[in-house]
Amino acid sequence: MEAKQHTNLLTEDELIHHVEACGRNSRESQKFLYSSFYGYAMAVCDRYVSSQDDALEILNDGFLKVFREIHHFKPAYADVISSFKGWLRKIMVYTAIDHFRKNQKHRLVSSLENNVYHLPAVSENALDKISYDEIIRAIRDLSPGYRTVLNLFIIDGLSHEEIAEKLGISTGTSKSNLSKARRQLQQILFKKNDISIAKNAV
Repeated sequence: MEAKQHTNLLTEDELIHHVEACGRNSRESQKFLYSSFYGYAMAVCDRYVSSQDDALEILNDGFLKVFREIHHFKPAYADVISSFKGWLRKIMVYTAIDHFRKNQKHRLVSSLENNVYHLPAVSENALDKISYDEIIRAIRDLSPGYRTVLNLFIIDGLSHEEIAEKLGISTGTSKSNLSKARRQLQQILFKKNDISIAKNAV
């Protein structure tokens, strides 16, 4: 489903109006907020899964929760739009966690524990050439368990204790998988960077 994002054109008064209208189950306002924050929410969901279909499933499930709970929304600080985006982001992250647990609960990360990743020797200059977008795309290529822990710890700021509670694993497993996620991410990035360099040399 395509949706045009126009968050930058949204005023605080408009946001407050549509949030209040959504609290009264206004379909028009629900459609407006979905369209306005589609791009922002998708960027969050996209980091947790490797396919666009899964990301869209998380996003739509997340917006269902948003509209169900929107009457509880209270701005946490003066900037109403940023406050709403933070609230929306949290819901999307927790929805992604639910999706992960539902789809990975039988093989979580234990099957990955014995994997060993051998990294090539590369200079820091190689890392400097890697863009933010490349890193985000590489995160999507991580094994599911590693990808989830890496996102929760590094990008969304949860502690290992919080991650362990959310995913139903031990804090030790969370720490171990974060370390392995970083190594796997490095391997993916270095491999892609080598391929990129090789293509440019042709």
